[in-house]
Amino acid sequence: MTPAEAWALPRLVVAAPASGHGKTTVATGLLAALRRRGLTVSPHKVGPDYIDPGYHALAAGRPGRNLDPWLVGEGRVAPLLRHGASTPTPADVAVVEGVMGLHDGAVGRRGYASTAHVARLIGAPVLLVLDTTAQGRSAAALVLGLRAFDPEVRIGGVVLNRVGSPRHETLLRDALHEIGVPVLGAVTRTAEVAAPSRHLGLVPVAERAPESLAVVDALADLVTSTVDLDAVLDLARTAPPLTVPAWDPATAVGGPAGQNRPVVAVAGGPAFTFSYAETTELLTAAGADVVTVDPLRDPALPSGTRAVVLGGGFPEVHAEALSANASLRADLAAFDGPVVAECAGLLYLGKSLEGAPMCGRLDHTARMTGRLTLGYRDAVAAVDSPVHTAGERVRGHEFHRTVTDPGHGQHPAWRFDDADYGFVSGRVHASYLHTHWAGHPYAARRLVEAATR
Repeated sequence: MTPAEAWALPRLVVAAPASGHGKTTVATGLLAALRRRGLTVSPHKVGPDYIDPGYHALAAGRPGRNLDPWLVGEGRVAPLLRHGASTPTPADVAVVEGVMGLHDGAVGRRGYASTAHVARLIGAPVLLVLDTTAQGRSAAALVLGLRAFDPEVRIGGVVLNRVGSPRHETLLRDALHEIGVPVLGAVTRTAEVAAPSRHLGLVPVAERAPESLAVVDALADLVTSTVDLDAVLDLARTAPPLTVPAWDPATAVGGPAGQNRPVVAVAGGPAFTFSYAETTELLTAAGADVVTVDPLRDPALPSGTRAVVLGGGFPEVHAEALSANASLRADLAAFDGPVVAECAGLLYLGKSLEGAPMCGRLDHTARMTGRLTLGYRDAVAAVDSPVHTAGERVRGHEFHRTVTDPGHGQHPAWRFDDADYGFVSGRVHASYLHTHWAGHPYAARRLVEAATR
């Protein structure tokens, strides 16, 4: 199959009226249950979230990928879906978990980057998960309103969640039958399975691998016993063929940046779990040899490292262990190649985090706060750096409960909301802003070019 051929990829979007209705439970359970049937399942997540895709990857056995119009642009969403669903092998079905409520997107932008927006962009029907706690016939009115709010978004079925009793289920099914929306599953309150959470959502898979496997297995059992999988597959097959070419990292970066293949070390392990699969693909396509480094355990950067990428994660949870790895901290403090750091990487490069010594590469301290900083950002690069040129506009997002003192350096990384943010110091670019390099692939190429110099 060539990228330009139409592909009848069965697919659906798992959505809900609001957060907390059980989207992750149903989506992850569906992925695992369909895989048990012998199907190759492609997992996707609407929005910038890093944690849910980790559970999706565990359930599906292939990388969980994000679809976010804000971060990558509307025109790349369907191509990225096709790329993810065909890599490493073509999938039999794609399951896309939504974000927040069905029509909730970027604030003040009329649903842009919402689950409904992505469902329209990829031409997928919606499977609505509905928390029916303390709700009866009014559930049908809610579904009817969601359906009417945007007629271009097709709600093809409902999974009832937290059903109280057989009588309650019958009442709900009858009400939804009145409006012509089929019920494809019903989960009782006693049957729910939950993954542990903390200050920024679910605990990442990498931090609790054995327990995560048990949770995913339990979700597969739950969905298999409560959801009509054949009906779900029938719904997914109603999606029209994908006619857009697949996104291609080599095309995006314009091929290798040179003949030599510099080693680019990308942080991983339990403290650095926030990354997009496309980052490594873009770096590789740009001519780098990508090697993972675990700041909790590895005593030094990989041999021959010419550039470092420190993504996001939960360094605050692992501050003492990160601090204890003094040899790697010293290695990073002395490293003179280009370094790109986002959020967790920013904290790790500072002088201290919650009082624990960090790398000391940047002149700031960091601490936890009770305030969540969350949202999309429209940022402008304030100065030249190994990945950006001054004046470039980049869309990203923030997601943290820490602050740094100071909040930016003499040469800030970004300017947005009429203020300066982050640090550019020598060949280091560090800030709280998370970006998706599929939206600005030149960043990968510029980093590899900088690593070869």
